[in-house]
Amino acid sequence: MVKLNVLLATMLITCSLLLVTSQHRARKGFIDLERAQAMARKHEVEWQELLLAQTRLAKHSLIDAVARRDLKMQPVGPDRTLYLNTPQTAQRSAGSTSSKAR
Repeated sequence: MVKLNVLLATMLITCSLLLVTSQHRARKGFIDLERAQAMARKHEVEWQELLLAQTRLAKHSLIDAVARRDLKMQPVGPDRTLYLNTPQTAQRSAGSTSSKAR
């Protein structure tokens, strides 16, 4: 009878320790999950801010202003444009000139 009581007491203590251990692991897992979800929310907010900044920086008016102010760029007018004829274009224009001369 004493052996049975010792055996049952040992099993009870073992089960109690396993229960405490499993509860501790569950709580630790829950805390890790909460941290990961908070980090995911933080990254989502940061991603939205980056998309907003990208949209703002991609506006044509801002690009034009930066090009003029910082890079000292100027728009090119027709008087400063150089047109090149490719060989195919030169043949077509020569062909149309010769047909006009006839």
